[in-house]
Amino acid sequence: MRGRFITLEGGEGVGKSTQIRALAAALAERGIDVVATREPGGSAGAEAIRALLMEGDDDRWDARSEALLFAAARADHVARTIRPALERGAWVLCDRFVDSTRAYQGAGGGITDADIMMLHGFGSLGLLPDRTFLLTVSAAEAHRRLAARDAGGADRMGSKPADYQARLAARFAEIAAAEPQRWRLVDADAPATAVTAALLSELAEWLP
Repeated sequence: MRGRFITLEGGEGVGKSTQIRALAAALAERGIDVVATREPGGSAGAEAIRALLMEGDDDRWDARSEALLFAAARADHVARTIRPALERGAWVLCDRFVDSTRAYQGAGGGITDADIMMLHGFGSLGLLPDRTFLLTVSAAEAHRRLAARDAGGADRMGSKPADYQARLAARFAEIAAAEPQRWRLVDADAPATAVTAALLSELAEWLP
């Protein structure tokens, strides 16, 4: 039986990486074969492209170049990591997927959704998650987390200004509202353990 493909989305500092780790551990305790991965990255080729995307000056790439690089990284990730895991029956938990490109290079860079999904259809054969969680935080909490991250040295995406982050949040909300069968919104202002419990609750129908 094909495994489940679960993605976590949201702006900077919402806690996706923390929740991927916690959710993977909780599913493994239930006897589920879990692959935890991320984008950009998750395969050797995609990790090499990640370095190009996440390092350097803020204006290193324009939005079109970014969209192409993300699509190339995702194609390798899907072919070498995600599809093989799903085909053997594993659950794949991914920190970001194509919806992040739809938000960042879409709302943030002006690339049309049709163009992004065309690239996704060609590179990754249109693969979409079974469920996508949108982690949301209040503006005040997002500012606090981003300030803490900046102190540690933010990457190109994390260093974007506040108005850019607001456009991202609005775009994520639009995408989620248009596809309610796939998306679930989760309040990530709550304690981390409560967020993990909420994620598990939304997956209950598929749990053994």
